[in-house]
Amino acid sequence: MSTTENTEIAADKQPVKPKIGSYHRHLLVCTGPRCSEDGASQALFDSLGDKFKASGLNNGPLRVKRSRVSCFAACKGGPIVAVQPDGTWYYNVTPENMDRIIDEHLCNGRKVEELVFHQACHAQAGDM
Repeated sequence: MSTTENTEIAADKQPVKPKIGSYHRHLLVCTGPRCSEDGASQALFDSLGDKFKASGLNNGPLRVKRSRVSCFAACKGGPIVAVQPDGTWYYNVTPENMDRIIDEHLCNGRKVEELVFHQACHAQAGDM
C-alpha cells in the first residue's frame, strides 16, 4: 500500500467533531449506585427534562444542559448534584430540593446555601 493510500484511509477515519447547543449552566447528577438508594438519583435525573421545560431552562439564554455522572466519589448524602461553571455542589437533592435549586440558583442566580456542601474557588482577575 502506498503512502498516499495510507493517508487517504487515515483521513476517512477521522472522528466527526461533535456539536452541542449553547447553554448557560451544566447540571451534573451522580447516578452511581452508592450515591443514593433505590434509584433516587436516576429518578431525579429523569425528572429534569419536564422541570427544565416548566422553568424555561430547556432553551434560551438560561438553558441548562444536564448530564449523568457515574460517580463523584462523594458517596454520602445523595443525590448529589453539581452546577457548573459555578462550582456549586449540592447534597440531599430530593425532588423538592431540586425545585428550590431550579428556582433559586438556576433561574435567579442565588445558591441554596443550606444544601451546598462544597463551593469551588474562582480565581479573581489578575490572580493567574
